[in-house]
Amino acid sequence: MEEVENTSKRKAPELDSEDSSAAAVMNGHQSLPGSAAKRQNLARSCIHEVAAPNGYDLSKDEAVHGTLSNPVFNGDMAKTYPFQLDPFQTVSIACLERNESVLVSAHTSAGKTAIAEYAIAMSFRDKQRVIYTSPLKALSNQKYRELSQEFSDVGLMTGDVTLQPNATCLVMTTEILRGMLYRGSEVIKEVGWVIFDEIHYMKDRERGVVWEESIVFLPPAIKMVFLSATMSNATEFAEWICNLHKQPCHVVYTDFRPTPLQHYVFPIGGSGLYLVVDENGQFREDNFLKLQDTFAKQPSQLDGKKSGGPKASGRIAKGGNASGTSDIYRIVKMIMERKFQPVIIFSFSRRECEHHAMSMSKLDFNTEEEKDSIEQVFRSAIFCLSEEDRGLPAIELMLPLLKRGIAVHHSGLLPIIKELVELLFQEGLVKALFATETFAMGLNMPAKTVVFTSVKKWDGDSNRFIGSGEYIQMSGRAGRRGKDERGICVIMIDEQMEMSVIKDMVLGKPAPLISTFRLSYYTILNLLSRAEGQFTAEHVIRNSFHQFQYEKALPEVVQKITRLENEASLLGSSGENDLAEYHKLGLDISELEKKIMSEMIRPERALLYLVPGRLVKVRDGSTDWGWGVVVNVVKKPPASSSLPPALSASRNNNYIVDTLLHCSSSLSESGLRSKPCPPRPGEKGEMHVVPVPLPLVCGLSSIRISIPSDLRPPEARQNILFAVQELGKRYPQGLPKLNPITDMGIEEPELVDLVHKLEDLEQKLCSHPLHKSDQSEQQLSWYQRKAELNHEIQQLKSKMRDSQLQKFRDELKNRSRVLKILGHIDADGVLQLKGHAACLIDTGDELLVTELMFNGTCLI
Repeated sequence: MEEVENTSKRKAPELDSEDSSAAAVMNGHQSLPGSAAKRQNLARSCIHEVAAPNGYDLSKDEAVHGTLSNPVFNGDMAKTYPFQLDPFQTVSIACLERNESVLVSAHTSAGKTAIAEYAIAMSFRDKQRVIYTSPLKALSNQKYRELSQEFSDVGLMTGDVTLQPNATCLVMTTEILRGMLYRGSEVIKEVGWVIFDEIHYMKDRERGVVWEESIVFLPPAIKMVFLSATMSNATEFAEWICNLHKQPCHVVYTDFRPTPLQHYVFPIGGSGLYLVVDENGQFREDNFLKLQDTFAKQPSQLDGKKSGGPKASGRIAKGGNASGTSDIYRIVKMIMERKFQPVIIFSFSRRECEHHAMSMSKLDFNTEEEKDSIEQVFRSAIFCLSEEDRGLPAIELMLPLLKRGIAVHHSGLLPIIKELVELLFQEGLVKALFATETFAMGLNMPAKTVVFTSVKKWDGDSNRFIGSGEYIQMSGRAGRRGKDERGICVIMIDEQMEMSVIKDMVLGKPAPLISTFRLSYYTILNLLSRAEGQFTAEHVIRNSFHQFQYEKALPEVVQKITRLENEASLLGSSGENDLAEYHKLGLDISELEKKIMSEMIRPERALLYLVPGRLVKVRDGSTDWGWGVVVNVVKKPPASSSLPPALSASRNNNYIVDTLLHCSSSLSESGLRSKPCPPRPGEKGEMHVVPVPLPLVCGLSSIRISIPSDLRPPEARQNILFAVQELGKRYPQGLPKLNPITDMGIEEPELVDLVHKLEDLEQKLCSHPLHKSDQSEQQLSWYQRKAELNHEIQQLKSKMRDSQLQKFRDELKNRSRVLKILGHIDADGVLQLKGHAACLIDTGDELLVTELMFNGTCLI
C-alpha cells in the first residue's frame, strides 16, 4: 500500500503562535500533539489534519494503525483495488481502519467514491450495517446501481422507491435518514457507519438543516464519512463533529485533479476561443487582454456612430438573438467536429436548457445503429407507463432529440425521463447534454467538455456571478479519468469582465461551509413527538453547527470592538452637537432629493427633458460620477431575462441614457481598462460615452450645452469636458437644477409638498454656522467616520448580547403558539392527530398539506 510522504513541517492551522500547544484546547476538544499538523505530499498536495476530544484513548497498535496524527494501515485490507491508490485515498482508508470519522475534501472525479466503497466493505467485513446518504434521488438511484454491482446486499430508500429495506448497505436521501432518526428506527441500532455524500450541500438555505439535524441525532457510537467538494473551513467542521460526538474527526484534503482542465472563454457575438487558464493552473494574461480587445472593437449596441471610443460600452451584440442561441450552436458544432464530445452545456434555468436543445435541430451526432439502440431503450423504459401517459408532450418530444444524441436534464422532467437520460449519457449514446447545475451535484457522469452559457445566475436575491465553489463543482465534470488527457471548459460571456472576477471564479478558493440552520414546523413537531420533547429542541439548537460557529467567532468580535473603540476615541468629541445637527440636515436633504428624483425620472416625465446637451448628474451606488452630458436615450429591446417578472418589469430600467462622463484615462493592472471609472483625485481624465441606466440619474440640470454631431475625435469630447468644468466654476454652489413644479409642470400634491420641505431644509442648511466654515468639510468627514465606528460598535455589542440560543428559543415559542392555534399540539405541548400527520410529511409544506387533508380539500 502506498505511503504518504512525511515532511518535518508541523504547524497548527490558522495559528500565529510559535508554540502550537498553547492553542491545544479549543471549543471543548484538544488537538493532540501533531493532530492539527499538516502533512503534505509535494506531488499531489495531500493534507491531513485531525481534531480529537480531551482524554481520547490512543491505545492503537502503532505498527498496524500508525498514530492519530500520522495514520497508516499495514493490516489486511477490507477491499483491494485494481489501481494504485492516490495519497489522499491511502490516508483516508487508514483513518477508517482506526474506526474514526473522516472528512474527505477533494475535487469532483478525484476518487472520493473509492473511500466510501472501502467504508462499506469494512461494514460487510465487521458484520455491521452501513447507510449511504446523498442529497438527490437521482444520485441515490445511481449509487444504488453502482453499489449493487460491487456488493451483494444493497437496498434503496428514496421516498419514491423502497428496495430491500433490510439490506446490509442502505442507500437513501438525507431526508429519509432524518426521518428514521426522528422515529427511532431499529435499523439505526445496527449501523456502524454513515456516509454523507456531498456534505457541502449543508449550506443550502432550504435543505441544509436536514444534514445538521441528522448529524446531531446520530448516536455517538456511529462513525461517519463525509465526502465533500473542496471547502475552505474543513477543519472547523471537523472540530464541530469532535465537539458534538466526543470522537476524533480527521480531515483529508487534496487539490489534486486527476485530469487537468483547460479553461477557455468565448465572447458572445465574437469569434474564437481564448485560453485563460491552462492545464497547469496558470492564468494567461496575454490571452485575457486579447479577449478584452474583442469587446472593445465591437460597435456599441446602442449607437455605434456616437460611441465615445472603444471603452464606451463594454457590451457586444449577442450574435443571432438575445439568448445567444447561434453562438451555442457554433460551439457545439465545433466541439463535435474536433471530437471533444461528450459535452455538458450548463444553463441556469430550465427554459434555457430546453430552448438551447431545440435550437440544435440541424445537428445529428448518432449513427443509425445508435439510434436503434436509443429507441429500443426508450420504448422499454416507458413501457411501464399507461397509454395516456406515453402520449405526454414531455415524453413524445424527447425521443427525436435523444436519437440525434441530444438530451435535456433538469428537475422539471419526469423522473423516468431523467433516469433514461442519465443511463443513455453513461452509455455514450447522448453526446450533447443540456443541463442545470443540479446535474453537477455528485452524479458520476463526467464528460470531456463542459460549456457555461452564462457566468451569472439568479440566486433568489440577485443576479450574481457564480462563485468559485459552484464553478469548481460544475467544471469538475470535464475530463474523464483514464480516458482524456485533459478536460475542456468553455465559458460564454456577453460583457467585459474584470480580470479579478474571472480569476476568482476559475482559480479562487471555494467559499466556506456556513451553517444555514433554522427551525421549521416539521422539526418542532418531530422533536415534540420524541420522549424528551422541549429539552430535545434546545439540544438540537445548542449542538447545531450554527451555534458552534457563532460561539467560535465571539473572541474575534471582542477584539474587533476594542480596536474600533480605540480608533473612535482618537477622533475626539469637540463640537459634536453642531456637527450632528448639520450632518442630519444633509441626510434629510439627500433623502428628499432621492424621493423627488424617483418621480422626476419616470420615463413619461423625464424623456422630454433628456435631450442631447442636457447636463445630468449620475451616481452608481457609492460611485459619484458628477455631472455629465446627455448624448442619446434608447429603449432596450425586450430580451429574455433570468430575473423573476416582478423584478424585471420596472419601466425605468428599460431605458439607457448614453452620457458623456468624465472617466479615468489610466490603465488598470491588466493593461486595459475593462470598465469605465471616475478619475482619481488630481487625474486629468477624459470624456467617454457611458451607457447609464435611467435609475442612476440623480440630478437634472436646467443647463443645456451644444455638442458636436461626431464625438469620435478626442478633441471634441475634451472640449465638452472643459465646458462642464467651466460651468462648475461659474456655479460654485452647484449647477442649477430643473424644478419639478415650475420647469417640468408636475402638479401632484405629494410631490409639491416634498419640494417645499426640501426648500425649507436647504434654507436651514445654508443658515447653519458650519455651512460657511472653511473646515466644515473636514469636520463633517471626521464626524461621519466616528458615527460609522459607533454604529459598527453597537451592532457588534448587540450581536454579543443577543445570544443565538435565545433567539431560537423565542422562535420556538412563537412557532409552538401557531401549532397550538392550528390544533397540532395541545396546551401542554402534546402532539395531537394533526401533529402526528404532519410529522409524516417529509417534503413540501407540512402545515399546508395537513390543513388541506383535514379540511377535506384534497385526499392523499
